[in-house]
Amino acid sequence: MEPWMVASIIGVGLIALLMTGMPVAFALMGLSALFLLVFVGPTALFMVVAAAFKQVGSEVFIAIPLFVLMAAVLQSSGISEALYHTMHMWMGSLRGGLTVGTLVICAIIDALSGIGATATTTMGVIALPEMLKRGYHKHMAVGAITVGGALGPLIPPSVLMIIVGGYAQLSVGKLFVGGILPGLLVTAAWSAYVIGRCSIRRDYGPPMPKAEQGTLGQKILALRHVILPLGLAAFIMAGIYTGAFTPTEAAGFGALGAIIISIIHRKFSLVNMKEALQLAMRVSCMILWLVIGGGCYSALVTVTGTSHLVMEVLSGLPFGTSGILLVMLVIVLFMGMFIDPVAISMICIPVFLPITQSMGVDPLWFALMFVMAVVIGYITPPFGLNLFYMKGVTPEDITIMDIYRSATPYTVIMVGCLLLCFLFPQIMVWLPSFMK
Repeated sequence: MEPWMVASIIGVGLIALLMTGMPVAFALMGLSALFLLVFVGPTALFMVVAAAFKQVGSEVFIAIPLFVLMAAVLQSSGISEALYHTMHMWMGSLRGGLTVGTLVICAIIDALSGIGATATTTMGVIALPEMLKRGYHKHMAVGAITVGGALGPLIPPSVLMIIVGGYAQLSVGKLFVGGILPGLLVTAAWSAYVIGRCSIRRDYGPPMPKAEQGTLGQKILALRHVILPLGLAAFIMAGIYTGAFTPTEAAGFGALGAIIISIIHRKFSLVNMKEALQLAMRVSCMILWLVIGGGCYSALVTVTGTSHLVMEVLSGLPFGTSGILLVMLVIVLFMGMFIDPVAISMICIPVFLPITQSMGVDPLWFALMFVMAVVIGYITPPFGLNLFYMKGVTPEDITIMDIYRSATPYTVIMVGCLLLCFLFPQIMVWLPSFMK
């Protein structure tokens, strides 16, 4: 059978399975086993088993359950409420200050969790009622919370970066460090948009009354809630940056640090710890099943020549290297409208990576752009995950269309930041260049 026919059958088969609602991990594994049996023969089924064991046996993936545990412990320890109270006092006097403060808190939570949903669901419960009560326009409040959580996979430590780094055989530490400046760039761009919009439309984000802003002494005292979480994030990144420990070891320190913080804040209990462990187990199992499915799919596209065919097609486009990279990013952005971001990584990395290697593209730069493009999928209608996470915590009078409209300006800004990183690669690779 011609390679293009095999590739077409694999592509159509995958789309058909995903449209049935079958979990992505099982769709990837089932499709891989079936087509390897049909196109290669019974002996190829051993490749499915080998791919599965290879993925779960990779040391870098051990960091996933540990970082997830760190996020779960911090979530149960009430850190989010304390952080929001601090920003509430410091930023409330500005027009749009609560929205900017929410974006900053989301970035901090993202730096402590590495998962896209944590900040959105947490701030949706804590910050949204406060902003609506103080007269903030619903689109301004809802949009900031919806997109704020999307930074989780971009701001290190990031579970998605661990997955991409594991598949691309790149240094996860360099990916973590490379995500710092893009994450800060996006947060700053969103904050500038909020301040500008609220300056033009003063009813969108009125300042808090002076009576609620607190004294300077109260504001300084409130900073104690920020010190430990930021210190933990800084400790993890400093250790990775200096080479003191690996990302996997950093995940262990992070989980231990989260438990210590919860003890200091007097939020530690056996009940909270049990809930955190159960949550970490569920999320880790889901992610690792996707990792196994992605390994099986990678074996399928390699053995059947599908990845080579796609490489020939894309390499033959008359756009040059930059044009081909843009086509890849557009494909990722389009897929993000419909498919889970981790699943996009499982599907695209085995196909795109050989192409970028053949063109001599810096693999670290491409991997970081890929992650950023995938992250945009969290907030892209119609099926961005954060849009539905947000719907789950909003009042009934806020519709899914309201959430779509609220997130759209932020999505456009983030795409602009991605193009900026494409035009100026040093934004992503400058900090990692100092690492050994």
